[in-house]
Amino acid sequence: MGNFKGWEILVILVLLLVLFGAKRLPDAARGLGRSLRIFKSEIKEMRDEDAPAAAPVKRETPPAAPPALETRPATTDEAPARAPEPEVRER
Repeated sequence: MGNFKGWEILVILVLLLVLFGAKRLPDAARGLGRSLRIFKSEIKEMRDEDAPAAAPVKRETPPAAPPALETRPATTDEAPARAPEPEVRER
């Protein structure tokens, strides 16, 4: 169907002009365009209705790693942090 040559397209256009007349051809083309637009929108609507059922399952992303704690080497002036020693009570 896509192998029309220039003269074949011209013959088809002349036949359409003779059959429908110059005044009715634009109206017919406009009506055909409207029909195609409606048809396309209906097809799209049908696809949109089916899309949620066929959509892939959404995977949860793992939580982001907590930011790295800043570590700095202890200087000679600072003693490493220690847990407080428990008080010893004498009886």
